[in-house]
Amino acid sequence: MDQLEIEDGTRVTMDGRELVFGETIFTPRSSSDLVSDPSGLKQRLSDEGYLILRGFHDPEDIRRARSEILKYMASENLLDTSHPLEEAIPSETAGPHRFPDRQVKQLSGFLDVVGGTRTMSFFDQILGGPALTLDHKWLRATRPGGNSNAHCDGVYMGAGTKELYTMWTALNDITLEMGPLCFCLESHKHERLKQTYGHSDAHDDMIEGWFSTDPHDVAETLGVQWAATPFQAGDVVIFGMFMLHGSLDNRSDRYRLSSDTRYQLASESIDARHMGEDSDVIPKADLQDRKNINELRAEWSLSPGTPASR
Repeated sequence: MDQLEIEDGTRVTMDGRELVFGETIFTPRSSSDLVSDPSGLKQRLSDEGYLILRGFHDPEDIRRARSEILKYMASENLLDTSHPLEEAIPSETAGPHRFPDRQVKQLSGFLDVVGGTRTMSFFDQILGGPALTLDHKWLRATRPGGNSNAHCDGVYMGAGTKELYTMWTALNDITLEMGPLCFCLESHKHERLKQTYGHSDAHDDMIEGWFSTDPHDVAETLGVQWAATPFQAGDVVIFGMFMLHGSLDNRSDRYRLSSDTRYQLASESIDARHMGEDSDVIPKADLQDRKNINELRAEWSLSPGTPASR
C-alpha cells in the first residue's frame, strides 16, 4: 500500500460537506521510496510540505501501543465489550473523549512508539542535529461522526521555534470511511495565510483555533486542493506548522485511533506551554472573549471569494 490511487468519483465528507475524488479532493504522494535518503526527504518536505511514510513504525510496537490504549478505553467504559477490543466499537454511553496528558504519560508502549530510538533517530537525521519531542502528546480516539476542521498547528504551539514538525501516526487501520487525516496541498507556501492566521496564537490572541469548518470555503479562499488517503496502522504523515489540515468525517461504527506528536531541534526555542509534568494546563481565554475568526479573516483579506496570492 505504498502508492494508492483512489478511484475518481469516490465520495467522502468533512464536517458533513461532500468532497469528490478527482474533483475537490485528490490522492497525495507517498515518500516511502525516500525513507533511506534524509536529504531527499528534507527537500520533499520543503517542496511539498508533507511526507507520507508507509509502515514507518514497527508493527509489533504499534500492536502493543494499541492494546494498552484499548485496555484503558475499556476501563473508562468507552468500548462495547461485547465486541473484541481490537474492533474499537464505542459503548452506548461513550461520549467525546480526550486522553488526559497524565494518562498518556502512563502508556509506555505508546511513548516508545512516538519517542523511542527509531523515531528520534529519524528526526535527528531530518532536522540535522539532536531532536527533542514536546512532552505534550496528543492521543486521539475519534468516535463515529467526529472530525477535525481545517487548522494549522502553529496557532496552538507557536511560542517556540517555527521549525516544529508534527508526526501524525495511524494507530489502527484507517479507511476513508473512518475519517483519516486530510490536508491542503501547498498551503504551507501560502504567504498571506502564514503571515496572518498562521502567526496568530489561539491562546494568547484568544482566536478560534479553526481556520474554517467548511472545506469548500478553504479551497475557494486559498486556491488550494484537499488530499487524503487511507492508512494502515504504523503509517505516518509528517508536516510543518503552516500546513492547513483536518480530518474527514468518521462514518464508520468504530473509533479512529491516531496521535499527533511534535519534534524540533533541541537547540531551538521551545514552546514551554507544552512541556512539563502536566502540559494539559495551558491558560485559555474565556470562550466569550474569543475573537471571531470570520471577522479576522475579512481583516486579513482571507474571506470566501477573495483568494489571496500564493
